Parts: sequence; C-alpha cells; structure tokens
Amino acid sequence: MSEVAFGRTDKTSAVAAHQLGDVYRDGNGRCFVYSKAGAVALGRGKLAVQPTIVANHINMSFAVAPTAGDTKISITLGATAATADQYKDGFMVVNDGTGEGRLYPIEGNISAGSAGTIVVYLKEAIDTTGALSQTNVDLVAGKWNGTVISATDQADCPAGVPLVAVTAAYFYWSQTGGPASVLADETLTPVGGVVTIGSAVTGSVEMLDGVAEPVVGEVMLAGVDTEYPIVNLQIFV
Repeated sequence: MSEVAFGRTDKTSAVAAHQLGDVYRDGNGRCFVYSKAGAVALGRGKLAVQPTIVANHINMSFAVAPTAGDTKISITLGATAATADQYKDGFMVVNDGTGEGRLYPIEGNISAGSAGTIVVYLKEAIDTTGALSQTNVDLVAGKWNGTVISATDQADCPAGVPLVAVTAAYFYWSQTGGPASVLADETLTPVGGVVTIGSAVTGSVEMLDGVAEPVVGEVMLAGVDTEYPIVNLQIFV
C-alpha cells in the first residue's frame, strides 16, 4: 500500500513510489504534490522552487522536421548538455512559428551533449508538421522534477515546502497548500497578509511588497525573522 494511503507525506525515498505531479489532499486542509529534489538537499520547512530554466534549451530548432502524429522528436540543443530523463514529466513548447501555441507533455528523453541532438519522447502526438527552420522550440522541466531551494532574487516559481529534510535526488511530498511551518526572512505580520519568496535568506518567505513577486501564501500565525511561523500555503498546482 502506498505512503499516501497511510498519510505518510513525511517520508522520502530514493525510488519513485508515485508519478511526479500526483496530488494528495489530507483531512487537515493541506495539499501535497509528489516531487523529486534536485542535485542539492532540501531543508524541512524551507521553500523550494521549480528547476532552473536552462537558457540554452530555449528557442531551439528541430534536428529532424516532425510530422503530425510523431511522438519521437529530435531537437538540436544549445551549448548545454542534457541528462537522461531531465525533462521527464516536463514539457516541449512550440512558442512561435509553425505549430505555435501548443505544449506537449514529455514521457522522457535520452542524454545529449552540448550542441548535440536530443531525442524527446512525447506523451501526446505532434498535431502540426514542423520545419527545420523552426527556431522556437523550448524544453522546460516539470515543476516538481528537480526542485531546488529558493534563491533570494525572487525570480522563480514556488514549488512547495517539504515536511522533512530531503536528500539530493530523492522523492518526497512537497506541501503546496494549507497550513505549514515555513522559515521567515523577516517579521511576518499581519495575520492574513500575503507572503512571497524571501529576498535575504534562501528557502525563506517574507511579506509581499511588489506586484511582480510570486505569491506563496498568507500569514496564519505571525512570526519573526529566522523562526518558523505558520503560513497558509497557496501555491498553484
């Protein structure tokens, strides 16, 4: 029986027990998403964010022009290598030109060297025949595949808060909704105030004071800098 059947959202594992992105809601108003940590361990009660976008894996060209119905796609990488299944449960996006306006979920991918050809396996078939001249193909990792501790630039998409310390590359349940104990970067007040990614301490939250800052949740129990008060998480799933 799965960990979720026992409510064990405080457990981690080296091998996946569920599909990344699976959602679980408990009887206490909390929401969790099955996730995998990136190359660096995560701390309990510290905010994690989506994997860093690889700049050289954006606005690429097809290595072989896809045909409508294809689920195996070849793309010419930019000057950054890709590891096997780096984009599993992520997305291929055609953001402009022929076939624009379509996002395709990814089943997996083979590894490829810098400026090499990456083969990507899609969960849904290509619906528009592409062209080699296409230069607007993006690869984006799944939000919960390779999560990293939040940086202080406030320029990332929140992915949740682990209930326990998570070993690098381990699978875990990331809390995205409901009451959670989260590291404070400053005094969190008033109750009901909106919090965002902390700008001074990694993995923390602070009061939102700019329209461009991502929403993490709202203060449920006021707290002070370096402590772990309660935040009612409201991270999009």
